[in-house]
Amino acid sequence: MSGLVFGIDTFGDVPEDDAGAPLSHAAAIRQVVDEAVLADELGVDAIALGEHHRPEYSISSPETVLAGIAGRTSRIKLASGVTVLSSDDPVRVFQRFATVDALSNGRAEVILGRGSFTESFPLFGYDLADYDTLFEEKIELFARLLDEKPVTWQGTMRASLENADVYPKTESGRLSTWVGVGGSPQSVVRTARYGLPLMLAIIGGPAKRFAPYLDLYRKAAEKFGTAAYPVGMHSPGFVADTDEEAKEVFWPHYQVMRDRIGALRGWPPITRTEFAAEIERGSLYIGSPETVARKIAAAVGALGVGRFDLIYTAGAQPVSARMRAVELYGGKVIPMVRDILAD
Repeated sequence: MSGLVFGIDTFGDVPEDDAGAPLSHAAAIRQVVDEAVLADELGVDAIALGEHHRPEYSISSPETVLAGIAGRTSRIKLASGVTVLSSDDPVRVFQRFATVDALSNGRAEVILGRGSFTESFPLFGYDLADYDTLFEEKIELFARLLDEKPVTWQGTMRASLENADVYPKTESGRLSTWVGVGGSPQSVVRTARYGLPLMLAIIGGPAKRFAPYLDLYRKAAEKFGTAAYPVGMHSPGFVADTDEEAKEVFWPHYQVMRDRIGALRGWPPITRTEFAAEIERGSLYIGSPETVARKIAAAVGALGVGRFDLIYTAGAQPVSARMRAVELYGGKVIPMVRDILAD
């Protein structure tokens, strides 16, 4: 699996400084840029920035931050993770990422998704009752835009297009585009229908339970006559010098974040026992470089994916610990995983 791609993902969680004070949103954005620069220097293949419109996250416009990263890096792929296409305009999404692609000499990637939160819908004037229709229509239009030819299109959620050409064009002729899926079979089939790569969000339970989705994707691609690309996966985790340090740094901030989301969705508060079980048998990749590398290698081997992205922020973990996590992931974890899978 020499062609395996490794990335890091963040939603721009607002971290604390080493004195325990939260950073401003502006400082948190600059911190993400610094982490991306370090990842680029260490040979990490990609960074994906999520879009959120909530106070605990700093990034609401991933492509703007990616443009800033483009000017300070030379090789790392620059992705969204995800762009909430349902509450955005496909033409503008294409234009913005084609611009990032130009600034970065062809390193831009869009990962389209429906989003894990719904704040963007009322913020931009969309009705949640149209949730499914919005995504279905907009991904259809976006798929046509990827051909970079004049588009004629008609739907119910935005103005129709008649032989409309969209600029700027990319130098390669096609903008790299994935679809992020959280576990819906219908979403997997839709992704295959449009012939786009699939990024699985595996954030709970053992990774191997997603194997049927990979089979479904490949079978659907065969049925539709489209390409079945290597599937990617992203999962949360954290790397420190020892297992115990990783858990102790990660847990208190993760607990706050998890319970805040859980309160909105009717989940009971998470316990330390559940946290430990998710590290041991689920989809939290937390520990020393050796521990995290072994777990990533096992997941990649079990699923046969072609890309693994570590969501390295999940709460207000301190700035210094985040930088160390990126350093260990790029400098130790990735080489270890490659060595394990090469045996």
